[in-house]
Amino acid sequence: METYGKILLIAMPAFLVLILLEKWWGIHKGNDTIRTMDMVSSLTSGITNSTKDVLGLSIAVLSYNWMVSHWAIIHIESSVWLYIIAFFALDLTGYLVHRIDHEFNFFWNAHIIHHSSEDFNLACALRQSISTFVRLFTIFLLPAALLGVPTQIIAVVAPLHLFAQFWYHTQHIDRMGWLEKIIVTPSHHRVHHAINPEYLDKNYGQIFIFWDKWFGTFQEELPNVKPVYGITRPVRTWNPIKINFMHLWLLIKDAWHARNWSDKLKIWFMPTGWRPADVADKYPIYKIEDPYHFEKYDTSAGKSFTIWVWAQLAILLLIISYLFGNLAQIGSPGIFYYGLFIYVFVYAFTELMDGNPYAWAWELLKFLIGGWLIWNTNGWFGIEQLHPVLPYIIGFYFTVSLLLSIYFRKDSHRVPVTA
Repeated sequence: METYGKILLIAMPAFLVLILLEKWWGIHKGNDTIRTMDMVSSLTSGITNSTKDVLGLSIAVLSYNWMVSHWAIIHIESSVWLYIIAFFALDLTGYLVHRIDHEFNFFWNAHIIHHSSEDFNLACALRQSISTFVRLFTIFLLPAALLGVPTQIIAVVAPLHLFAQFWYHTQHIDRMGWLEKIIVTPSHHRVHHAINPEYLDKNYGQIFIFWDKWFGTFQEELPNVKPVYGITRPVRTWNPIKINFMHLWLLIKDAWHARNWSDKLKIWFMPTGWRPADVADKYPIYKIEDPYHFEKYDTSAGKSFTIWVWAQLAILLLIISYLFGNLAQIGSPGIFYYGLFIYVFVYAFTELMDGNPYAWAWELLKFLIGGWLIWNTNGWFGIEQLHPVLPYIIGFYFTVSLLLSIYFRKDSHRVPVTA
């Protein structure tokens, strides 16, 4: 956990700088693909996901370490080949898991967050799941386990493999010549994120595109079909925590309402989007039928509220950075209390962005938890060692944030944006 936290301390500012550079470039070229509220929603999603990963809030039904210990046929001597094998094994696993996430109702819940943005930019790459607490598909790493690739190698290569998927979430890079035949490019991934009928459920590859070509899921970007982004059942919120569980909640409700017991059971394993006929008739859900004519979700806000959104994001990044940089010092159970505070912070923040008139109640909860943590940790998890005035500054911020949440509760409102 501590090592990954240190890695994120470097990765987070690097990602933020690249996102801001993409926004600057888009404005410079007259093609700004980043809306502020959507970008902030993506960043807060990345924060919730990285917090979950750093705190280790998931378990594997079958661990990779166990497979290596019990099933390894050979043990390749330590060399660059170990890293290459690990990288290819992770990429094939990524393709298979990605495809399953798209093709089965239950597993779509773990991936809906990544496709929930109706824009396509570097920021949306950070929309990652917090809803998966049990990892089922470690078995797909079996080829690496049989070759005896050590767990430590997988642990090093896995974050590199993940971070290498960031760059191709952009509309500002066109076709890339011969590289289009080998690696996943922005053009390939634009297809993957599109809801056009021609593009749905294609290009699952994460680093290498040849998996899609071999397994029949490849689709090139067509010159006369501009990708339209999002999901066909739009989420209509900036709140990443809500997005993470809304499909699961829909499945639970549909299973409850279904008359036939067979439907109650099979809904979980049917193709993504399937609903029992009686439930679909009685409880219809809005679905985008024409991807070229629909209203994107957006909220409009005054200049002062937008400035406050940026300020909140900056403070959130500082608070999460302190956690990642001091995991050992904070220790357990303190890191889990801290993680809970982060989630309440994000929930209150994004509810205010949505214009929810009751966002102040979540902000009040944040204020109470934050105040309790200051009191219970004698000044916010040892931060007083940096400077004795810092706990008072944090407490002052909690107060100001609550008051401004009440003040701004009606400043943000829903506005239509044509796709």
